[in-house]
Amino acid sequence: MAAKPFASSADLGVKEQTLEVLADGVYALTAEGDPNLGAIEGEDFLVCFEALATPVAARRWLTRLREHTDKPVRHLVLSHYHAVRVLGASAFDAESIISSEQTKGLIAERGQQDWESEYGRMPRLFEEPESIPGLTWPTVTFRDRLTIELGGDRGELVLEFHGRGHTEGDITAWLPKHKILFAGDLVESQAALYTGDAFHFDWATGTLDRIKALGAEQLIGGRGAIARGRAEVDAAIEQTRAFLTTMHETVGTAHRAGGTLKEAFEATHAALAPQFGHWPIFEHCLPFDVQRLWDEFSGIERPVIWTAERDRQVWAELQG
Repeated sequence: MAAKPFASSADLGVKEQTLEVLADGVYALTAEGDPNLGAIEGEDFLVCFEALATPVAARRWLTRLREHTDKPVRHLVLSHYHAVRVLGASAFDAESIISSEQTKGLIAERGQQDWESEYGRMPRLFEEPESIPGLTWPTVTFRDRLTIELGGDRGELVLEFHGRGHTEGDITAWLPKHKILFAGDLVESQAALYTGDAFHFDWATGTLDRIKALGAEQLIGGRGAIARGRAEVDAAIEQTRAFLTTMHETVGTAHRAGGTLKEAFEATHAALAPQFGHWPIFEHCLPFDVQRLWDEFSGIERPVIWTAERDRQVWAELQG
């Protein structure tokens, strides 16, 4: 049997981008399983959510957004530190770049390695990589919660850390007036999870519980379709939880039995593939997901830094 192409290196097809207006002055861009983005109008400014992998890619999103509003970008919010979400930040010319304190620390600790890793895994997303001026550094950080007053009758935008999950520092952006939640990669709707930098046990329990308790009626996950209506939102959250808990069961069983990482991967693939295997980046993500959870069962609390070399080693062992 031929080895599978590394990660998403063979995924070179163009994805169709769709801009949707979720409420007055609230926008989302989805792209067939590529990273999602958002924008929220204040009275005389914009808050943008996520930045894509390069300034060139980000400018294409901004060009589409300018068909709806010409307000300047005051704040750019980054849900977490992964390169495909942050390295396009310079295109926004934002007055402030906002993240959690935890995310800023992770950029300092592992931002460069993550850039090199993700470029190797997903080269198509790095359109004109030479346009990236360097690592993206937040200029405003917070620990638990930050509220942005939107002005006029637009209400407020609440940025919040709900607990460790997809990474150590992910945040969401919540519009209470409209009950719209930009969840980043903490929730995926009809897309597989990347958990290579995750805290699987915190994520599947308290973190998702707190997100669900918000009562969102529209949810934009990190990838995949927009969930509309409370039933779809809750289904997206529970789908995310089911992916995690299935991994807990299969990897945990193999680890406790003294099995191998490869055996854990094969059991997890068999358990998840019927429901999730046809969703975007499933095959790409799963080796890194299983390695990280195996590490957690082995007592390694914080994720081992992914480097381009380590990526290839794990892929060869599990998907080669």
